[in-house]
Amino acid sequence: MAGFHDQLQDCLPDLWRYAFALTRDRVRADDLVQDCVERALRKRKLWMPGRPLKPWLMKMLLNIFRNGYAAARTGQFLPLDENVADTAARADDDSRLELVAMARALEKLPDEQREALLLVVVGGLDYEQAARSLSIPVGTLMSRISRARAKLRKWRAESELPPVRSVP
Repeated sequence: MAGFHDQLQDCLPDLWRYAFALTRDRVRADDLVQDCVERALRKRKLWMPGRPLKPWLMKMLLNIFRNGYAAARTGQFLPLDENVADTAARADDDSRLELVAMARALEKLPDEQREALLLVVVGGLDYEQAARSLSIPVGTLMSRISRARAKLRKWRAESELPPVRSVP
């Protein structure tokens, strides 16, 4: 089994993606991940070796976000269009519109649904790990994700964007 530091380093890309999905700002995502790593190193003895480190880190990152970053984020990040346009700079116009529309739709979701969906989709956790990270039963997590996906599909159907293309 890899050591704590090796596992922590392996989790950094997923932590950053999740932090960026929560904050929608690169600098804040960097700060959030840095705070999470600092806390993980300080509280390392609380982690149980043999258990996956990633869900523990994702829960820690979410708690840090909830306790400080969420209150400060309103109006203090780049407009969504700039963040998304940066990510979609090489995409064609339809793809860029889809990305902007999806990011805006994610912002409309209730926090509990958005957090559950992002842990699984962006954070890469399985349902059991995500449920443990949120301290909720797996069934509750599945319901939140299902409701989030249904709302996103509904908003997508109501928009004038072309349907999402499938990747072979």
